[in-house]
Amino acid sequence: LVMAVIKLHGHPISTATAMVLCCLNEKEVEYDFALVELSAGAHKQPQYLALNPFGVVPTIQDGDLTLFESRAIVKYLAKKYKGQGADLLGNSLAEQALVEQWCEVEGHSFFPPASTILFQTVLRPLRGGATDEAVVEINIGKLNKVLDIYEERLSKSKYLAGDFFSLADLQHLPWTQYLVTACKKGDLISSRKHVNAWWEDISSR
Repeated sequence: LVMAVIKLHGHPISTATAMVLCCLNEKEVEYDFALVELSAGAHKQPQYLALNPFGVVPTIQDGDLTLFESRAIVKYLAKKYKGQGADLLGNSLAEQALVEQWCEVEGHSFFPPASTILFQTVLRPLRGGATDEAVVEINIGKLNKVLDIYEERLSKSKYLAGDFFSLADLQHLPWTQYLVTACKKGDLISSRKHVNAWWEDISSR
């Protein structure tokens, strides 16, 4: 009996693909990586749209299951492979609820300003546009508010959902990496003692 290996369709430059790769590695799951050539528009071709009608990466295929949306994928992987690798979900109902809560915070409060800053400072210039500094400033303001809340939270627990590394932390990896490196906004992290310690910890994984 040959175990079907999970097939991940994506592109390494994509933060959403990177999130799924982080999860696969944490869970020690074997996978096949199918490169979707974004620059060639492969994600808008019928073959890929048959897997993901939204035409974005990543998508996974696991046997008969085809799944898109990176946050849904990492949750699925964490549940399916609960017994191996890092436990990313928490054990008690309370722990799991806190993981869910901070995953929601990432999706609704951290991701929107972080992705807007990345778009304005890196992607727009790459596409020949100009950075709208006013938009960047507004979103840095939003991110500062979120990171102040993180600072308070992380002064009381090692990770966002408690004293264990979880999906809540993992979901922050790709965006924060880009903020620090490509966007040159590392001071957002390093200026906060507890956020900085948390980032050094999770980014070294």
